[in-house]
Amino acid sequence: MHYVYLLRSIPFPEQTYKGFTHDLKQRLNDHNTGQSVHTAKYMPWELVSYHAFTDKRKAQEFEHYLKTGSGKAFAKKRFW
Repeated sequence: MHYVYLLRSIPFPEQTYKGFTHDLKQRLNDHNTGQSVHTAKYMPWELVSYHAFTDKRKAQEFEHYLKTGSGKAFAKKRFW
């Protein structure tokens, strides 16, 4: 499976992150142990939502969409 996930910083709730992985547990652990330079500053993180895909390309396309203007608006309305 391939996952698109949304995280929110616990101490800085206005900070959010969207990502893609094939190992969700490991990736969340990476974010919460400072192994990702993009999220280390705002640790710890909580998992807000994840979406599983059998098709890697579709998962990557959904992650890309969530990072566009309309995707950000969609996520804000539906997930945050």
